[in-house]
Amino acid sequence: MKKIVLSIFAIAIGMAGCNPKMKNPNTGRVSHTDWSRCATIYEVNIRQYTPKGTFRAFELELPRLQKMGVGILWLMPINPLGEKNRKGKLGSYYSVHDYLAVNPEYGTMLDFRNLVKKAHELGMKVIIDWVANHTSWDNALITQHPDWYKKDSIGNIISPVADWTDVAGLDYSNPGLRKYMTDALGYWIKETDIDGYRCDVAGMLPVDFWHQAISEIQKIKPLFMLAEEETPKIHDTGFFDASYSWQLYRLMNQIAKGTKTADKIDSLYSTEKKQYSPDAYRMRFTSNHDENSWNGTEYERLGDGTKTFAVLTFTFPGIPLIYSGQESAMNKRLRFFDKDTIPWGNYLLESFYTKLIQLKKNNKLLASGVEGGEFIKVASSNDKEVYAFIRKNPHGQIFVLLNLSPKEQTVQLNGNEFPGQYTELFTGKSKEWKSGEKVKLNPWQYFVYEAE
Repeated sequence: MKKIVLSIFAIAIGMAGCNPKMKNPNTGRVSHTDWSRCATIYEVNIRQYTPKGTFRAFELELPRLQKMGVGILWLMPINPLGEKNRKGKLGSYYSVHDYLAVNPEYGTMLDFRNLVKKAHELGMKVIIDWVANHTSWDNALITQHPDWYKKDSIGNIISPVADWTDVAGLDYSNPGLRKYMTDALGYWIKETDIDGYRCDVAGMLPVDFWHQAISEIQKIKPLFMLAEEETPKIHDTGFFDASYSWQLYRLMNQIAKGTKTADKIDSLYSTEKKQYSPDAYRMRFTSNHDENSWNGTEYERLGDGTKTFAVLTFTFPGIPLIYSGQESAMNKRLRFFDKDTIPWGNYLLESFYTKLIQLKKNNKLLASGVEGGEFIKVASSNDKEVYAFIRKNPHGQIFVLLNLSPKEQTVQLNGNEFPGQYTELFTGKSKEWKSGEKVKLNPWQYFVYEAE
C-alpha cells in the first residue's frame, strides 16, 4: 500500500481537556456528559474479538485500549439471542431473546458487571447496544403480550423489514410496551452501572418514545446516548447526544472511487450546519459492524486513502468511531451470523490510531459539539483533490491539509489563517508554514503538525 500522508498543523495553545457539562437552553437538561466531549468511541464486537468470544477474554484487552486513549466502549448487543428463524449458526446480534439477561455464550451477569467495573477503574465509559425496535420470534413477550407487536391486515405478527425474517417488529402505539422498554433500559443502568446506550435503528421508533424514555433513565445518572439515525429530529430537545454521519461516510467512499471530488465536503458541512444544532454530535467513521460485514472493509472501499480518511474523521467536527480490528489494519469482512474471530496480527495501526485518539482527547479544539474549535475552510489552488481547513478558537488552532486523490498534487495554500511554526506529530520534524506557500503532496499524503 502506498504511503498515506495528511498534514495537520496544530497551534495547541490551551490544550486543556473538556469543560464541565452544559445544559440545553431549551430543556434545562444536561445535554452532554463532560467525559464525552473529547472522547473517541470504540465499537466492541464481543463475539469476534477473541477466540473465546467472552466478556472475560475481552476484559484482558482493556489496558491496551486504555493506553490508546479510548474514552467510550460501545459493546454490541449483550443479550441472549433467539433460535427460532435464526440466521446462521449463532444468529444475528440484533435478534434479542431476553432484554433482562446476558448472552450465556459471552459469560454471566457477574462477568459483565466486572467488565464494566474494570473499564471504569481504567477511566473508560461503557455503553451497550439496545435493540428496541424488534425481538426474536421466541422472545417471551411474543406470547405474553402479542398486542405489543406489529401485525399485517389479517392479524399475523410481522417482521419490521421484509429481509429481517429472524425478528418480529414491535408496535410503540402501546403504552405498556413503552413502559416495559423504559424500565428495561433503566434496569441495566441500575444493575450494572453502564453509562448509556447505542440505540439500534432509532429512527424506526417514534421520537416521542425516545424523549420520554431518555428523560426517565437520565434521572438515574448522566448518560451518553448514540442514535443509529441521521435526521436532525433525533436530536430534538437534546435527548440524543450523537447520531450517525452516513452522508460523510458515503462521500468518503465516493471520493476514494473518484466519482466525487473533495470540495463536496464543503457542501455537506454547509448543509449540516443549517440542519443540525451546533451542539449535536455527528459520529464520523470509516467502518463499523454493518459496513464491514455488508459493504466491505475500509480497504475495499477507501483503498490507499484509508488512513487519510481516518484522520479526517478525527479532525472534522464530530465524534470519531473505531471498529474492532481497525487498529490491526483488518482487511476482512467478518461474518455476521457465525463465529469469525478478528485476525489481530501485529496491531499494525495501533500507534497511528493512538496518536489520533490522544490528539482528540488532549486538544480542546477537537472537542465534540460547541466546545470544539471553529471550522474554517482553507483554500488551495486545487480544492477538488486537496482539502484543507482549520479548527480555531481565541487560544489556538489546528490546520488540516489532505490530498484526497491517488495522484501527486502540487498546490498553493492561500490565506492568513494557517501560517506558523509546527512539529510533525508522527516524525517529530519541525517546519514553518507561510501564506501562499506551495506544497507537494504524494498520493493520499498526510502530515500531522502541532505548534512549537
